[in-house]
Amino acid sequence: MLASPDHTVSLTAPAKINLALHVTGRRDDGYHLLDSLVVFARFGDRLSVTKAAADSFTLSGPYGAGLPADDTNLVLRARDALRRQHGGRATPVAIHLEKHLPIASGIGGGSSDAAAALRALGALWDIDASLTELAALGLLLGADVPMCLHGEALIARGIGEKIERIAAFPRLPMVLVNNGVTVSTPQVFSALTRCDNPPLPALPPLTSLAEVCAYLRQTDNHLFAATQKLAPSINGSMQALIDTNPLLARMSGSGGTCFALYSDDAAADAAARRLRQRQPAWFVVATSSTMEGN
Repeated sequence: MLASPDHTVSLTAPAKINLALHVTGRRDDGYHLLDSLVVFARFGDRLSVTKAAADSFTLSGPYGAGLPADDTNLVLRARDALRRQHGGRATPVAIHLEKHLPIASGIGGGSSDAAAALRALGALWDIDASLTELAALGLLLGADVPMCLHGEALIARGIGEKIERIAAFPRLPMVLVNNGVTVSTPQVFSALTRCDNPPLPALPPLTSLAEVCAYLRQTDNHLFAATQKLAPSINGSMQALIDTNPLLARMSGSGGTCFALYSDDAAADAAARRLRQRQPAWFVVATSSTMEGN
């Protein structure tokens, strides 16, 4: 998190990557129960908040035009929720979101933006709120917001709100690909044929990329088959990644972004270059997962 002398706080809202996602049940209220191994990428949106005479919200970036700038935006909902709890400190702010993550793409862009807004505004307004308090507030905005507030390798259970941090996790070179398809998460869950799958296998100590891949081969993304039915073009993204010979390729979340893991940054960069040459209109990014403390 960066703060400037003109009272601006800026930070990255990173892409959330579901390395594995098991659907294990369904609550009486319709929410599905999940087990998910999650990491966060170094690549993401960029959010800045500045003290101002009046509230404002602006958007830029390659995907900014596709987002609403009204109070349905999760960033403004986060601002308003935090303001309701801490009204005395919550002076007017100018918020700018530089949108680099595709919309409705399974990598938590909106939830990560909301989490970034809560953290940045908490710093700007000098609100002494714990991560637990912010996560409780974030859960009211969306099930993925609490894990995005943590922003490090974790296991998420329940509807996503039960979070278990992973003390040590290796850095994963990866490529993210989205061919332009947008997928409705509620529709994907509605298309599931089974929601009583086993939970994730117990997580052993994972100290290397090879160990992570060996573990992931015992897991799945149980939403993939449903997404395939609703958006068959997801197969094109998956096959394009497989053709680059990664260590592992999979869909993140409910789609339509797929990811692949590589042996090192050079291999990921080379794969991304090939994909951009073949599909210049696609979203293609070579990045890596973050490690604790960075």
